[in-house]
Amino acid sequence: MDQTNMPIGVKFAVIHRAFRREMDTLLRQKDLTGAQFGTLRALDCLEKEGSGEISQRQLEEVCHSAHPTMTEILKKLEKKGFIETQPSETDHRRKAIRQTDRARELRLAMSRVDEETFEKFCTGMSEEQTKSLGEMLDRLMKNACSCAKEEERE
Repeated sequence: MDQTNMPIGVKFAVIHRAFRREMDTLLRQKDLTGAQFGTLRALDCLEKEGSGEISQRQLEEVCHSAHPTMTEILKKLEKKGFIETQPSETDHRRKAIRQTDRARELRLAMSRVDEETFEKFCTGMSEEQTKSLGEMLDRLMKNACSCAKEEERE
């Protein structure tokens, strides 16, 4: 099939699937699902924002997840050693959730796989082209996020 004549949306979909295959391989090796990794990413973002104690309810909101679903995800992540829970200092009916060093190591490993995959996909491009592509993708992301925010307001 002539890939140059593919619609741009199809090209993005093909690239997305190829990236996902690489990421999913590492997640399978760590015995994690995409939903579990997404929860870890959300937890990492909340920790970096300085949100203080992070509750299950916050993760449910960020991940757009139902309470029972998040309960199961958190149980599995804790059992696998990716998160720790402890009673909240402000409300003892709730648990405060934080990621462990194992989760941070996984995030670093995922970043390395992401970078290596991008490098593989840029084979045959000059350093300048690769840098330019990164900048263009940043602009596309910014525009896509702006469009999504506009749609939410409507």
